[in-house]
Amino acid sequence: MSDAADIIEGKQQDILLLCDHASNAVPADVDLGIAPELLDLHIAVDIGAGPLTRSLAARLDCPAILATVSRLVIDLHREPDHVSLIPHRSDGHLIPGNDTMDRAARIARFHAPYHRFLARRIRARRPKLILSIHSFTPCLEHGGTDRPWQVGVLYNRDARAARPAIEFFRDQGFVTGDNEPYSGRLLNATLNRHAEANGIPSVAIEVRNDLIRDPAGIERWATLLASLAAHLKAVIPAKAGIS
Repeated sequence: MSDAADIIEGKQQDILLLCDHASNAVPADVDLGIAPELLDLHIAVDIGAGPLTRSLAARLDCPAILATVSRLVIDLHREPDHVSLIPHRSDGHLIPGNDTMDRAARIARFHAPYHRFLARRIRARRPKLILSIHSFTPCLEHGGTDRPWQVGVLYNRDARAARPAIEFFRDQGFVTGDNEPYSGRLLNATLNRHAEANGIPSVAIEVRNDLIRDPAGIERWATLLASLAAHLKAVIPAKAGIS
């Protein structure tokens, strides 16, 4: 483990797993000014995403990098100048401790080291495919509508992995979002920076969090995503970076 991330090593270096919202941890010297129970909600952590990433890494015997700080402290899956990098409100909940924080200091402490670590790791051990694991809530608490998708596939300009991933899930009978419940063309910061900018095929997988809230659901989706990874390795041409 590094200060910036929790690292899982694996023998199969052709695939790298990322989980930007794996943790709901808040350092002792950071006061968000919120009730502790809010840290168990989707506003603080991608529910189930961390355990799913760990289970998938074990199945694939591949490396995984998991963030170690809550997205309420800083959202590592946002650009440094993004308005929601350090949220003052999330799904209707005020985060008063973030109103007076030192933005530059928090970026320097958490965001910059995390992304420097990712960049160094990918430069030193370039993977052939990057899968970013997330989860989404079935319905936002404030002003939300039901989200019918069981899984979403998010991507920006590079759709080499996304297109076959969407087909894979739909062929399995899953209600699958194509850049839903939000668009990777707007929210794809980590993959834009570390995958697409380096020409590495990648995709963000968003699993609806009610499907991965317990060990049985996590194991089911880990098995499914392991099959997806094998499928992507088979269908993305070697010249695109997969062999």
